[in-house]
Amino acid sequence: MLTVIHIPSYAAEIIHELERMGFSAYVVGGCVRDSLLGQKPADWDICTDARPEQMLQVFRKWRVFETGLKHGTITVRSRGHNVEVTTFRTDGTYSDNRHPDAVRFVSRIPDDLARRDFTINAMAYNDREGLVDTFGGQKDLEEQTLRCVGEPDVRFHEDALRILRALRFAARFQFAIETETAYSIRRNRLLLENISAERIFKELQGILTAPGAGDMLTAFPEVFSAILPELAGLVGSLDASGINSWTFTAHAVQTAPAENFPSRLAMLLHQLTPQAVTSALARLKSDNATARFVTTLLEHLAAPLPTSRPEMRRLIGSTSREMAEHIIHAHGIVNKLRHGSYEEIRSASTLLAEVLDSPPAYNVRHLAIGGNDLMKDGLAQGRLVGQILEQLLREVQDETLPNTKQSLLTRATELTQNCTEPQESPR
Repeated sequence: MLTVIHIPSYAAEIIHELERMGFSAYVVGGCVRDSLLGQKPADWDICTDARPEQMLQVFRKWRVFETGLKHGTITVRSRGHNVEVTTFRTDGTYSDNRHPDAVRFVSRIPDDLARRDFTINAMAYNDREGLVDTFGGQKDLEEQTLRCVGEPDVRFHEDALRILRALRFAARFQFAIETETAYSIRRNRLLLENISAERIFKELQGILTAPGAGDMLTAFPEVFSAILPELAGLVGSLDASGINSWTFTAHAVQTAPAENFPSRLAMLLHQLTPQAVTSALARLKSDNATARFVTTLLEHLAAPLPTSRPEMRRLIGSTSREMAEHIIHAHGIVNKLRHGSYEEIRSASTLLAEVLDSPPAYNVRHLAIGGNDLMKDGLAQGRLVGQILEQLLREVQDETLPNTKQSLLTRATELTQNCTEPQESPR
């Protein structure tokens, strides 16, 4: 494992400026962890023994944002990058199980590291001193173990969101959670009731899209039931085929595309009733786009796949090309896990490809005529325009009517002459 961390120049300049003025400074937290793992950090955070007012003086000629001054944090702009710089501190009590009621600024880096959540996030580094690792974070990285700094119960009572952060980190790096930390997660799971739905939703997204999502679901069903009680009935239950419902859910999530959070969320909820799905999405305060994706996917997952070109065209028309692909894939996940077969999915995928290779006929916009053509020729007015266009679309989708202007106008004339409200052809 690396012992030298290459700090980018924009962060190194901030450290050097603090050191030039007689202060100590380090990169800290996730950037140290990721560097030691050989990964590229998303952000570089710095901590220092300079007090907030001293930092403002040091960087008086730099562009500075007072983003969290009362907690000792400023944001310094360096070479086009924003870098958070925070005074060494210890936290006071956490009466809301989320935020410290007060902070106390300290002068030693080990005291600052002692307040952090997990050992792998409690390391600091600068070029002068090298790695500062008071709590064995490097060893835990090497052993692929997630462990709380200090007493786990204390850490989780301070900030209950750390329970989900633990699952997210373990899922992201595919680490084992140390025994006492895992026990404490289970013991303290109900503290998550004190955490906002928005923060829970964000952490859940990180867990479900991580490589080890299925492992976390399998290992900690009680935690997921704590944030989504709708799932509790799946834990320990068997379906009609004798399959463990929760294990099936965990495998379905793991099999869904990792980069697509809505797909994985749909797989998490796919064994629930529509009412329970709606309740779960409302509880999470899901954004509208995700909620629409999940409910649409699950509605069609509960129905048979299209077996003909007209049915496939109607599926695309009522959803979209992309959603049709997601629906077929979701059916494939469930069928493969339950029956070990992809035959139905191969047929649907072939059918989709055939339809996509043919001229589009998914909605009335794809017809060779529009409402203006019907009204201009005096064929229909008002509601009848839409009804005729819908009938024409069905017949084009059924491949019983060519999608040409003359054929459509001729058929529209017949429909108008036969009845004021055209009859639907059998689907």
